[in-house]
Amino acid sequence: MIRCRRSFKPPSRCASVRTDKLLLDTHVFLWWLSGDPRIGTTTRSTISRAALVFVSAASAWEAAIKAAIGRLSLPDSLEAGVRECGFEQLSIGFSHAEAAANLPPHHSDPFDRMLVAQAQLEGLALVTHDRKMAPYDVPILWI
Repeated sequence: MIRCRRSFKPPSRCASVRTDKLLLDTHVFLWWLSGDPRIGTTTRSTISRAALVFVSAASAWEAAIKAAIGRLSLPDSLEAGVRECGFEQLSIGFSHAEAAANLPPHHSDPFDRMLVAQAQLEGLALVTHDRKMAPYDVPILWI
């Protein structure tokens, strides 16, 4: 079942991070689609209220690889899920690749490094639970 962002009520308070333009990390997007309770009410509301919510092609790529090797079961088409939830697709460009390559080695996961680079270059707050993202110079909305 896909839960779309328009179905949640706005929070009574906001996080200190600017939350009008967001980039969901792979886990957060998959948890959103499945209605996973690891995304709390406040975070769900913040995502619902954001003017723009992006899901990176890097997340689709990561999820597809994990599904192909049997580590993940995908509910439906991720592209359809992005559309149905009112989110936007974020393609990977050469500038994103170059920025990811130049990041300090705080995190070894290439997909997560790409998300950090995209958030930095596109002026997005990254929504994640991954504490390895903390050292990077990027606004983070923690779940």
